[in-house]
Amino acid sequence: MTARPPLLLLCSEQEAPALLPYLRQPGRGVALCHPGDPRAAQAEVAFISRDVTGRSTKFEIQPGTERFYAALRAAHGLRWLHVHSIGLDRDIYQELMRRGVLVTPSHGASDAVVAQTAVAGLLALARQLPQLMRAQQRRSWEALLDERLPRDLEGQRAVVVGWGGIGQRIGRLLQALGLEVSVARHGGAPAGPDIRTVRYDGLRDILPSASWLVLACPLTDATRGLVGADQLAALPAHAHVINVARGHVIDEPALIRALQDGRLGGAFLDVFQHEPLPADSPLWGMENVIVSPHSAGFSDGNAARVRDIFVGRLRRWMQEQP
Repeated sequence: MTARPPLLLLCSEQEAPALLPYLRQPGRGVALCHPGDPRAAQAEVAFISRDVTGRSTKFEIQPGTERFYAALRAAHGLRWLHVHSIGLDRDIYQELMRRGVLVTPSHGASDAVVAQTAVAGLLALARQLPQLMRAQQRRSWEALLDERLPRDLEGQRAVVVGWGGIGQRIGRLLQALGLEVSVARHGGAPAGPDIRTVRYDGLRDILPSASWLVLACPLTDATRGLVGADQLAALPAHAHVINVARGHVIDEPALIRALQDGRLGGAFLDVFQHEPLPADSPLWGMENVIVSPHSAGFSDGNAARVRDIFVGRLRRWMQEQP
């Protein structure tokens, strides 16, 4: 019987040494190639690790990232691409899917970290940490008393938008802190006992009693522009917005106006309609806003978790299993 040629896997040169120990297995072998390698055009499978996207965003692509994207476009026999992230809304992924390439995300790899970041942002706003840090820089002793007295978190209501792995973790953490949780999700099926649940199109109905609006949904046709001026106006004046979803889930100009007008208490924002956030954005200078550079899912254990997900799928792929 003629041995099958090795499967050609396109990956970054930085990721290759970490992948190699996983790929030594019986049966059909795996050969690694990189952008610039003449064999890259014959790659059947590709893996985008975090180092490939690096500091690129959907809107501003660095040369190293573009070089990998060009290799993907030139690989006309590419059948499958696995990516380190959860979202698949980058143009290159959409382009490859239209071409018939299977593109898979790393669901679960960063769920816990993103949820922890969202709750950290909520706690920072609740306890007025930005104001305390500015007072520290002024060497000014400004106790949280009188008009600055924080509200108890216990008993407040949070609306979590999106009920996947991240949303569910956020919900459990908030419940542990004593908050009441309501949910807006795609299907509207009950998120759990005693959790009021609506479909995305019913979001406005559950906002008037919310102190926190936490966005943790994917960017889809149903969620693009989901939170606009009408939804923001339905929130109480003291409410805060937490966004670890995607920038285009919320109308950013409407959010800025609501914050400037004192219609909202503040916001923790990890994602924006353009990234990097332009230097002239008013969000940078707002005292009640925490700007995070799309870093909610970053942690030192993420690469290994993504690698485990990819290698498990690769083994099933090579065995022609679903």
